[in-house]
Amino acid sequence: MVLNYIWISFFLVAFVVALIKLLFTGDATVFPAMMDSTFEMSKKSFEISIGLTGILSLWLGVMKIGERGGVVNALARALSPVFTRLFPDIPKGHPVTGSIFMNISANMLGLDNAATPLGLKAMEQLQTLNTKKDTASNPMIMFLVLNTSGLTLIPVSIMAYRAQLGAAQPTDVFIPILLATFFSTLAGIIITSIYQKINLLKPKTLIGLFVACAIVAGIIWIFGRMDKETMNLVSTTVANMLLMGIIVAFIVAGVCKRVNVYDTFIEGAKDGFQTAVRIIPYLVAILVGVAVFRASGAMDLLVDGIRWLVGLLGINTDFIEALPTALMKPLSGAGARGIMIDTMSTYGADSFVGRLSCIFQGSTDTTFYVLAVYFGSVGIRYTRHAVTCGLLADLAGVVAAILISYLFF
Repeated sequence: MVLNYIWISFFLVAFVVALIKLLFTGDATVFPAMMDSTFEMSKKSFEISIGLTGILSLWLGVMKIGERGGVVNALARALSPVFTRLFPDIPKGHPVTGSIFMNISANMLGLDNAATPLGLKAMEQLQTLNTKKDTASNPMIMFLVLNTSGLTLIPVSIMAYRAQLGAAQPTDVFIPILLATFFSTLAGIIITSIYQKINLLKPKTLIGLFVACAIVAGIIWIFGRMDKETMNLVSTTVANMLLMGIIVAFIVAGVCKRVNVYDTFIEGAKDGFQTAVRIIPYLVAILVGVAVFRASGAMDLLVDGIRWLVGLLGINTDFIEALPTALMKPLSGAGARGIMIDTMSTYGADSFVGRLSCIFQGSTDTTFYVLAVYFGSVGIRYTRHAVTCGLLADLAGVVAAILISYLFF
């Protein structure tokens, strides 16, 4: 229901803002711009869905080989001690544990094209455990929050954009992004656990969180000692090597289990087209709503209102110019990326605002896009506390990004 109210608000607020602009400022272009945005984004939503077909077919086929070869089950057994605490409603050793791990790993490595089909596969498996097929279950919500909190270890694309726009040190946002996205994910886990009454204070859980913190600290230390060329080379090579390693490992496991890997791949790949078609209406709904909200000027008014409020409280307002990236990111990854590039182009890639915009881009994920695609793929209509937990995790990431940017820059 929360998503329903937010979607309605996009259109109602946009219409009111546009009407005021027309009547009081004589802006006759606002309504044509809004209508143009609906047509453009409807077309783009379809193109995104169809563009996913090949990727979905590839990875759903690979996942099917992994299932038949026993790799997914092996991952599930190995990760049960950790996942049984975050996902207590998932039976111990269930294959979905392996799918969730692979999806999260792909997100951490910045492999968006691999993460989406792996995530959709995990959602399909979670739906088989769901007793209310139109309502999000607790494991689904925890999984979605882990996705929307945007834990990213290697923000390759952001560093590449900074290099293209003339940053003296394109990788100088690497550690701030890593810290901000870690706090966002940690906040998402804690908030969702409170909603779902999951006790995180058990010794084994605390040890797991400590180990995660130690791993992040180790990665920060290792990459912090590299120059920009080495960091980009190592991060890109490792990410793609792991991705290809997964494909080869699944095939080898299938051969060892005497599985006909080709036929198994085809069987899994057939689901790719069906999944891509199922998510089209959900994508159209959310992306058109976002486009109308932005085209009406409501987004600009929201930013100006925040600037006024922050100034009224006597707080430093240097971060406000970068805020549009943070506000757009939960709504549209492409939109946020465009705003980030525009911000760096306007203020300079090495300016405080330019760097903060990059950290905003890397510290959270496209919450509404993820909710629409993942829930839409399995027909979930009632999202319960998923939106609230996802947005609170985003807020934690935004606040962390601002504080860390003031600390570093």
